[in-house]
Amino acid sequence: MPDPVAITDPRARYWHPLDDGRIQCDLCPRFCKLHDGQRGLCFVRARQGDELVLTTYGRSSGFCIDPIEKKPLSHFLPGTPVLSFGTAGCNLTCKFCQNWDISKSREFDKLQEQASPEAIARAAAQTGCRSVAYTYNDPVIFLEYAVDVAKACHDLGLKNVAVTAGYICDEPRREFFRHMDAANVDLKAFTDAFYRTLCTAELQPVLDTLLYLRHETDVWFEITDLLIPGHNDGDAEVAEMADWIVGHLGPDVPVHFSAFHPDWKMTDVPATPPATLRRARAIAKAAGIRHAYVGNVHDPEADSTWCHHCGELLIGRDWYQLSDWNLTDDGRCTACGTPCAGVFDGPPGTWGAKRRRVVLS
Repeated sequence: MPDPVAITDPRARYWHPLDDGRIQCDLCPRFCKLHDGQRGLCFVRARQGDELVLTTYGRSSGFCIDPIEKKPLSHFLPGTPVLSFGTAGCNLTCKFCQNWDISKSREFDKLQEQASPEAIARAAAQTGCRSVAYTYNDPVIFLEYAVDVAKACHDLGLKNVAVTAGYICDEPRREFFRHMDAANVDLKAFTDAFYRTLCTAELQPVLDTLLYLRHETDVWFEITDLLIPGHNDGDAEVAEMADWIVGHLGPDVPVHFSAFHPDWKMTDVPATPPATLRRARAIAKAAGIRHAYVGNVHDPEADSTWCHHCGELLIGRDWYQLSDWNLTDDGRCTACGTPCAGVFDGPPGTWGAKRRRVVLS
């Protein structure tokens, strides 16, 4: 099936007909089987007649310029602005979703912004952004739109950033990440029980995505782990996850331990104590992870980047504001010359903590 070429072409890829008259979506491991007029669990991939369509192609919940550190990415073009956008829907059912008003939306009147891929790329370039981020809801479910935007961005010399849970099948995974330059992958826990109970999903496809990124692509990626009290914050689970990351992905993949706050269907669970995040960070570092961070709490020391060889402060951070910068233009420690893993391009940007709404229409 050909790529969508315009904002009015919503045809989807990755599906096949079944013998019983239904069609099966092959984008993610849910393999939704649809009669005419039905939608997949993600709500945005729908059967219309004898084909699958992406109902949100060319439509967005809005565009904002964010600091790249908010994705979070600490080792990818630090200090630079990124044009961020999402659509609606999600292929996971996380009861703790922090963006549930977008990812769980069933109301397309929330998608008030319309933009072609070329318009998005032009807006990013004209506002001084170095990259475009596909975020707020998971971009794998609007793969066709994201890929077309990514192509337009590359034509203008812009980078592409995916913020994703990584729940996607092999073939679409290859296409999607072929057009991405960086990613933050949400590794929600390290047990199947967590994924089944709180996300109605499985852990292995997410691990497969991480392994694919590490061993078969040049995509720079970082990992986020949202620690939820009583569900995935045990020391043994954090240690097992850290050991797996070091053993299968290497010590240079940054890991962000982020604080949960009560939301969506888990308002009865307390917020994550800062001490839990710091303990997880210490466990990760003891396991050999060179760059472990905390998120959603104020902790400049744990937000900052340190040389794993000599201990020099490389990048000072206070929330999204950069301070110290002790890296050479090619990303080496100025004190000892040890390379810091990441994508660095000259001096840091100066965007800071600003957030700016952009209206493309």
